[in-house]
This record gives sequence, structure tokens and C-alpha cells, in this order.
Amino acid sequence: MKDEQSEYAAEDHVDRLCRQWARELPGLDTEPMAILGRAFRLGNLVRPSIETTFAGFGLDRGEFDVIATLRRSGPPYRLTPTDMYSTLMISSGGLTHRLDRLEKAGLIRREKSPHDGRSVEVALTEAGAARAEDAFRTDMASEAAFLEELNAGERATLAALLRKLVGGIERASARNGDPNAGAA
Repeated sequence: MKDEQSEYAAEDHVDRLCRQWARELPGLDTEPMAILGRAFRLGNLVRPSIETTFAGFGLDRGEFDVIATLRRSGPPYRLTPTDMYSTLMISSGGLTHRLDRLEKAGLIRREKSPHDGRSVEVALTEAGAARAEDAFRTDMASEAAFLEELNAGERATLAALLRKLVGGIERASARNGDPNAGAA
């Protein structure tokens, strides 16, 4: 087993950036970059794998987000477009484009609302539910491989710290009137 201290001592890309800024702007606190810069870099490093996973199911990330939102909403796996674009943090036009492609692929249906005949709801088809579940299971297995460097306790601690950080940022954004604060 590797020496735990030496694992943490290894320099990464963000350390090099912080060191360069410290040289150029001595006295400037780069701790935010040490944390948020790593979060940003982490997203950039895992994004290609996630996109490749979804492409293997004939989906782009945005299309997966739509069918996953419907699937995790629970039975009857139906939402209004307004509920969807609010949750997905995209424009109604962007959602319409995704819905058109997913409907053509047979993964969703647009149906009159059973509660209000003037409005439409987006319903997940059986094929859409199966595709969402299969893609999500594959994605979770792929993402789990990225976490192998951390033991169970470290993963739990990291998840808790990130939850605390994200929650604080969401609350601050909501206080500042950000309409996307807290959106899933």
C-alpha cells in the first residue's frame, strides 16, 4: 500500500497554477483556486467519459438529462415542459429542440395533460425509461472507477464537504436573486 502522505504530496495541475500565481502576485490568496479550480478541472476531466457513455446509448448529455429527469420523477414519468426546463436550467427553445429529437427516437411522447386539456405533458415511453436506466447504470459504473483512489470514508467525507459547499453557494445565490439557485 502506498504511503498516504506521499499520495497527497504529489503535485497536480492546480498546484502548478497556484505556484505560478504566487510568483507573479505574491501575497494573493489562491486558496479558492485550490478548491474551486480543482472542482472545475475535475468536471473537465470526467466530462469526455460521461459524454462517451451517453453516446453509446445514442444520446447526448442534454438528451440524457431530459429522459433521466422524467425517469427519476417517478410514476407516471410525466412532467410539463415548464417543470422540465426549470429543472434542467435551459431555455424553453433548447428544451423543445431536445424533445423533438427524443420524440422522433421514440423515447418520449407529448400528450395532452389529463388535468388540463389546454396544456401538454412530456411522457417517458417504455423505451425511454429503459434507455435512461441503462445509460445511468453504465455511467455510474464508469464514474465509480474515477473514485477508486479514495476509500469509502474519504468518499463520504468528500461528498459531505461538497454538499456543504454547494449548499452554501446555492443559498447565497438565492439571496442574491439568482433564479437558478437550488435548481437540480
